[in-house]
Amino acid sequence: MLLIHMNKTIQNFNPVVGLEVHIELATKSKMFCGCPADHFGKKPNTQTCPVCLGLPGALPVPNKKAIEWCVILGLAFDCEINKESNFDRKHYFYPDLPKGYQISQYDDPFAHSGKFQMNNIHNVRVRRVHMEEDTAKLQHTEIDGKRVSLVDFNRSGVPLVELVTEPDFDNVDDVVTFLQELQRIVRYLGISEADMEKGSMRLEANLSLTPDGTLPGYKVELKNINSFRFLKKAMLYEIDRQREILTAGKKVIQETRGWDEEKSATFSQRVKEDAQDYRYFPDPDIPPIEITQLQITNYKLQIPELPQAKRERFEIDYKLPGDFIDILVSDKARADYFEGCVKLNNNYKAIADLIINKKFDEKYPEPAGLVKKLVELTNVEFSTQDETQSAVNLVIMDNQKPVEDYKNGKVNVIGYLIGMVQKRLEGKGNTKLIQDFLLKGLQK
Repeated sequence: MLLIHMNKTIQNFNPVVGLEVHIELATKSKMFCGCPADHFGKKPNTQTCPVCLGLPGALPVPNKKAIEWCVILGLAFDCEINKESNFDRKHYFYPDLPKGYQISQYDDPFAHSGKFQMNNIHNVRVRRVHMEEDTAKLQHTEIDGKRVSLVDFNRSGVPLVELVTEPDFDNVDDVVTFLQELQRIVRYLGISEADMEKGSMRLEANLSLTPDGTLPGYKVELKNINSFRFLKKAMLYEIDRQREILTAGKKVIQETRGWDEEKSATFSQRVKEDAQDYRYFPDPDIPPIEITQLQITNYKLQIPELPQAKRERFEIDYKLPGDFIDILVSDKARADYFEGCVKLNNNYKAIADLIINKKFDEKYPEPAGLVKKLVELTNVEFSTQDETQSAVNLVIMDNQKPVEDYKNGKVNVIGYLIGMVQKRLEGKGNTKLIQDFLLKGLQK
């Protein structure tokens, strides 16, 4: 579990929070069969086969592309890659898991012992990045006046990567910042949409309180949260709930809890399991997976410039404001488009401003088209000197009080007078020329 020691102390109890991030990979087929992996919005139970339905005798065949993408994600976080990994069976009995076990990884994940650095948060160590299959999806509804739970197996078997970090965060805001950056990295790599509304990125938090910074003997898991905002609210609520229990001298039950947005509260779902409860053992149907050093080298070459490196380079190369850089880098297509434009014109800030204000998020014009637009906007046909002089004279005549204020030392009114001249010139005035004419006129 990712364990996070927060700075804030509440009545002698320090929160300790852990996060696990689950990301569905955007492969064409599922993890161990040939069924389509794109399940969102599809008619229930139309993308299934004996393997993802868990029927007796069906044998899994690992998805090579999913394994490669899992390793690439690990490399993006500077992980060590196991040259030999195994798939394990994780046993539990719920309706969304027809086999009675989930194919996952336990002792030998594909990637482990990574680290990640961001400017605004300290170094984050990544404990592991491993591969597993997603479960089916339960749909709770009402039929003939009775509450029932239906199972849609379209999601069953979809490739799922789990990333876990070490206890290296200081506060909830840093947690959200890291998770947002993780989402950006996944999208930069092109391995998943990481769309939480569609369930392709899901967050789980393990939270407990401790009086001395050591790990307590319990943890409460906040399960399957699908937004950064909900996660933060759930964590803050859970801190208050556990604080009240511990302050009263009672013990917090180790359990799994959900988040009810309507009630703005967590609620109990089930008693929390430990690793031994899952009875992990190597899956006998899947041989060990070997990864060579040559493959690892080739995977590293597939990793593009990631958001943090791009931020640092944009700051050095283009001298852009930090908020401009954040907006450009938040989307790889937008950042690439910006760099395509600046190859044609070195007015970096103006190009960035145009891209950001026009919000070219979905469809970008050709870079040459945007640069042409920039030239049109920056090459304004100014009013003539005679027109400018005439407008300045009229403004001085019609604004005697501001003129007197200026002569009495209130020099700030010059901005007001420039604005009045621009109004007469319908915005076509050359600001420097207007100011020069005003200063001469005000000295008379």
